[in-house]
Amino acid sequence: MQSVLANRYERDPRAQAKCIGHYGTTCFLCGFDFEAVYGQELAGFIHVHHLEPLSNIRGDREVDPIKALRPVCPNCHAVLHRREPPYSLDAVGGLLKAARA
Repeated sequence: MQSVLANRYERDPRAQAKCIGHYGTTCFLCGFDFEAVYGQELAGFIHVHHLEPLSNIRGDREVDPIKALRPVCPNCHAVLHRREPPYSLDAVGGLLKAARA
């Protein structure tokens, strides 16, 4: 038998709620709104992206939900994390802008 030690980084639901309270539930990058597309059943659904990866944050550090988090749809969130290190919001915004042109 082999034991494996791994770090697990917890996301703070209070920080996520503050981020969403400030920015809303529309994707910060593409503007997707689950409620507008799927109706009331998915009102309030959105992912929250850490601008600095949690794995880079050492120790017990408080996350400022307004400065450090952004609401993004699952598609944009997947694109942000498509590489390591993650794409920046500006880089993905540029990809969206170029694709829409």
